[in-house]
Amino acid sequence: MQTELAAFIRDTPEGREADAILRKCVHCGFCTATCPTYQLLGDELDGPRGRIYLVKQVLEGVAPTQRTRLHLDRCLTCRACETICPSGVQYGRLADIGRAIVEEKVGRDAWDSLNRRVLGWVLPRTGLFSVLLFLGRTFRWILPEELKKKVPPHESPGAWPAARHGRKMLALAGCVQPALAPGINAAAARALDRAGISLVEAPGAGCCGALRFHLNDQAAGREDIRALIDAWWPQVERGEIEAIVMTASGCGAFVREYAHQLKDDPAYRDKAARISGMTRDLSEVLPESSVRKRNQKRRVAFQSPCSLQHGQQLRGQVERLLEAAGCELTPVAEGHLCCGSAGTYSILQPELSAKLKERKLSALSAGGPQVIATANIGCLSHLQGGTPTPVRHWIELLE
Repeated sequence: MQTELAAFIRDTPEGREADAILRKCVHCGFCTATCPTYQLLGDELDGPRGRIYLVKQVLEGVAPTQRTRLHLDRCLTCRACETICPSGVQYGRLADIGRAIVEEKVGRDAWDSLNRRVLGWVLPRTGLFSVLLFLGRTFRWILPEELKKKVPPHESPGAWPAARHGRKMLALAGCVQPALAPGINAAAARALDRAGISLVEAPGAGCCGALRFHLNDQAAGREDIRALIDAWWPQVERGEIEAIVMTASGCGAFVREYAHQLKDDPAYRDKAARISGMTRDLSEVLPESSVRKRNQKRRVAFQSPCSLQHGQQLRGQVERLLEAAGCELTPVAEGHLCCGSAGTYSILQPELSAKLKERKLSALSAGGPQVIATANIGCLSHLQGGTPTPVRHWIELLE
């Protein structure tokens, strides 16, 4: 794709990156067939190829409009298009560049701006979110029906083994996961403990930055990245840990991008590169030999989050671990399609998100599973709100 960037972006790092990405695109349209929003809406501008054209126009100096932003807002950033693209177009990075420019040039109405600010202020603050969740559980009986579905019952996390092994790995606690599902990291710690690995959390290590970054507050998202690196760095620098383990695939996909996000920050780029290089999904570090096999088989439908299969390009590893534990995996059609959670997307684009959830649950339920397994807290909460079938993190099933 030939480009002629406008002067405001041409000689900037973002401009050079965008130009290189655009020139890889050959207009083949393979991406369109895998795009969830195109399948729902049938509009070329609600597919990757159309959005690439929109971003290209903006970068070439065409003034963006509310319509431009609408089509970019509707994108889930599921990155299924990247998996199918024969030319290796890094659509997600191009979309981030385009969104940052459009956010600056096109104002939002008061309600949309307030909604995004509240989400960006509340969700990354684990303590505040925990208090609000406690209030929601206490007064659940008076909540609207749709909101009730988003408030899970309290569950005890279970024991967390003491750090007794020579091999140690850091776990990201995250922002909403400690309140919504504290048992996930505890289950991961018990599973790794049996494999001779101690899982620990660093004090003060909060949100990975993905939440505010994907709300188009990219500067704030990068500040969250720096804060998390600072919390982890003492243990990393002393060589006390061999890996940073992610139990939420959404966080994992973003932390793997730290080197890219801070490549132009001389104070943090080397640290960010080291953090990215040490980051592993839990399925990559848990040895199959340490998995305990159950005598009684359970029928399990595995929902592979977009952040796992497209963002991190990890496919099949969780499934092998579940099968090693004696689970019978049921077939899931359209496994590459997004469930509609996508961070705050389910709140900001509720109609599209609800249709994608219904479609995903239909595919997951077709094989009659006893339980649905996933690898991301956002997908877990989103799907559980639409089905009576239990939805659990896969490591909790192994435990």
